[in-house]
Amino acid sequence: MPGSDEDGRMFDRIDKAADTFFDGYRGRRGPDAAAAALSNLADYGIVWVVLAGGKGRRRGDARRRAAEALTYSGVVSFAVNKVVKAVVQRERPDNSLQLGSVPVRAPSSSSFPSGHTLAAFSTAVVLPTTPAGTAACVAFASTVAISRVHLRHHHASDVLGGAAIGAALGLVGRQLLRRRGRE
Repeated sequence: MPGSDEDGRMFDRIDKAADTFFDGYRGRRGPDAAAAALSNLADYGIVWVVLAGGKGRRRGDARRRAAEALTYSGVVSFAVNKVVKAVVQRERPDNSLQLGSVPVRAPSSSSFPSGHTLAAFSTAVVLPTTPAGTAACVAFASTVAISRVHLRHHHASDVLGGAAIGAALGLVGRQLLRRRGRE
């Protein structure tokens, strides 16, 4: 993933520090269940579809904007995630956390970037129409990123990359919607 050995060492240090932190919470019922629930809510964009449905409950511009924002984020985040994963092909962390009480879909692709995180940040930036809404959605997207590291489905640097790529895609989407008169 990183371009130089120095970059690689920096990302390794970030990943190890995050794992050391999360190891203090892994295996605990509450944090494990919360991580599983957050990861599942973000799976296939479930939470974002529900949020967009709420925003678009009335006919008119709000509905069109919500539908366009959700469609943009879904299509673009899926495509960019697939391309970057194919290019980088990073191994996932060892020993994915196995939860008996709350099942979580096992990842089947490479690790960088975190697709859950990329899609969450893209949608969190493009879907809301107010600063408060954006802050709330970005906070939720952050918890999704944290859940992916907690579950050992991703390295911390995978979610940082996913968040950066997703936020950038979301900003582009906002500009496109603004140009179409949807903001």
